[in-house]
Amino acid sequence: MKSILHNKNDRTCFLCMLLYDDDSYKQVLEEHHVFFGRALRKLSEKFGLKVYLCIPHHRLSKEAVHQNAQVSGMVQAYAQRTFEKKFPEKNFREIFGKNYIMDEIEENQEESEPVAGFTPISDGVEGMDW
Repeated sequence: MKSILHNKNDRTCFLCMLLYDDDSYKQVLEEHHVFFGRALRKLSEKFGLKVYLCIPHHRLSKEAVHQNAQVSGMVQAYAQRTFEKKFPEKNFREIFGKNYIMDEIEENQEESEPVAGFTPISDGVEGMDW
């Protein structure tokens, strides 16, 4: 299924936009299934919960979703909120087995070093309409 979170054809990095308001064209993007592991990856694909990331934000930097639990949690919470708006008749927790919005809040309260450009979440990231 096409992503319900991010348009691949825009050639932008989801995290560059979210963290830095950078919507510049990216030559190379990698598809990231927001919820990963065998079963969750299939569900991410089924419901369009995937984003497109530049290589540093996918795998190689301190802000990469595969390197930083805080950034990954932020994207997962965003995906859950979007899922709940798009599919109000479905129960996210029953399908995915977890409430990522609550986990995101708890993890951010425990973090000692926030990601540059990212405010620990209480009601959301400043400037983001979640």
